[in-house]
Amino acid sequence: MGYGIKLKVWGQYALFSRPELKVERVSYDVMTPSAARGILEAIHWKPAIVWIIDKIHVINEIKFENIRRNEVKSKIPIGNVTKAMKGDNSVFYLDVEEDRQQRASMVLKDVCYIIDAHFELTEKAGVDDTEEKHYNIATRRMKQGQCFNTPYFGCREFGVNFELIEDEELLPNSYYKEQNIDLGFVLYDIDFQNNKNPMFFRAKMEKGIIDCGKIEVKR
Repeated sequence: MGYGIKLKVWGQYALFSRPELKVERVSYDVMTPSAARGILEAIHWKPAIVWIIDKIHVINEIKFENIRRNEVKSKIPIGNVTKAMKGDNSVFYLDVEEDRQQRASMVLKDVCYIIDAHFELTEKAGVDDTEEKHYNIATRRMKQGQCFNTPYFGCREFGVNFELIEDEELLPNSYYKEQNIDLGFVLYDIDFQNNKNPMFFRAKMEKGIIDCGKIEVKR
């Protein structure tokens, strides 16, 4: 196992959308492993490393709230993008005023998690890419609140607050520290190398912890 970290993340709202519900967005009960990895990659990522989520600690009580959000109902056609790259005067924008629509979303409220993860070097690592080097960069950024891109909980408007938990610090108690809960099938990741196929796993929260190292991925 590579160098590991524990990162506390929290925010007012989160939306980890269930892919089977297309029109109105409904969040999973907890953060998905791919969302947790996205937060870490927003803080520090290079082609030389890959983040692997070991555990997700659910600290706060799982609470939902129904809100309405402004969204656009269309996408810029990929054909227009291709033509614009070739110098064609294709329409390359969306008129938000004309394309706006309101949609209801069932979001998580007052979320707090601890991401327990490690990274490993990839085949793209160079001579100067050592585990110690990337560990020091990542932890320094986490301590100073720095990031390459603003991390978010599922949707960009739901920003993430984060802080590194040092080795000697005690972890905060989970609301579910005395409970074992089966959360059903949850999206694990998208296999982009195999026709973008989704991968799922049976999320079992034991005493507030989802152990990603024990899961069996279903395709």
